[in-house]
Amino acid sequence: MRRLTSTLLIIVTTFAGLLPLSAQQPRLSPHETISKVVDGSRVMIVYGRPFSKDPKSGEVRQIWGTLVPYGKVWRTGADEATLLITQKPIVLGGVTIPAGAYTLFTLPDSTGTAKLIVNKQLGQWGLQYDEKQDLARIDLKKDPLDQPVGQFTMAVEKNATGGGGVVKLMWEGTQFSVPFTVVK
Repeated sequence: MRRLTSTLLIIVTTFAGLLPLSAQQPRLSPHETISKVVDGSRVMIVYGRPFSKDPKSGEVRQIWGTLVPYGKVWRTGADEATLLITQKPIVLGGVTIPAGAYTLFTLPDSTGTAKLIVNKQLGQWGLQYDEKQDLARIDLKKDPLDQPVGQFTMAVEKNATGGGGVVKLMWEGTQFSVPFTVVK
């Protein structure tokens, strides 16, 4: 019970710190909070969900390499930077991430690969990114999607076998993913 209370306090404090930021900038995309308890630890992601269609013209935009340029850090969503909160330490793609709150960025490459950047800075709008605050850069696995996804979507899922979970980023015809396990 004590652990749950401290985790909720961290989450509430983090969101409270972000409220002034979100009040300063108009959001252009819908936002979503996803959460999953995996092996006794809650993993939560708060992110903006931009559409493939341009909100002004309605034209379908090419995402990877155009809207999200290769070789440049992307905020992994829209508006304020994407937030990752983990109740217990996790090993994400081979890197230990301590319990707490972090910002997620993505660095796509023209070769089709991408890295997930876990950053210690919180509360920034968009690409106010400080590389010195990086905790880790983790290789993402790329897979084609059976059906195109018209709105950026993230997921936290339990592995079907063997414990642990996976974080997924899906947009256009591409899915990037990275496995994680909970530190016991």
